[in-house]
Amino acid sequence: MPRVKTGVVRRKKHKKVLKATKGYYLSRSKLYKRANEAYIRAGEHAFAGRKLRKRDMKKLWIMRLSAALKLQNTNYSTFTHKLRASDITLDRKVLSELAVSYPETFSKVVEKVMK
Repeated sequence: MPRVKTGVVRRKKHKKVLKATKGYYLSRSKLYKRANEAYIRAGEHAFAGRKLRKRDMKKLWIMRLSAALKLQNTNYSTFTHKLRASDITLDRKVLSELAVSYPETFSKVVEKVMK
């Protein structure tokens, strides 16, 4: 088999990484080897960050619901238990949005669930 040189392919790969790391500190944006390390690590952190954001949003919804339910003289655990028993399929995100933006509607939902 003939020898194949990788000049064009390698240059394209290097340019892709250096373009992605533009603005990084010192050699992390200038030298390919350092830039590639930074690029890989940044991707790992971004992946983990997406999972953390989901976790944080769920915590936020629960805190909002809990605060709104305290105003209705009930607590979160009792409400969620009765919500499942009453076959109402609203999730935490929707309920917290109701509690923040539409308190009258939220209070009606709470009344219906707590019966």
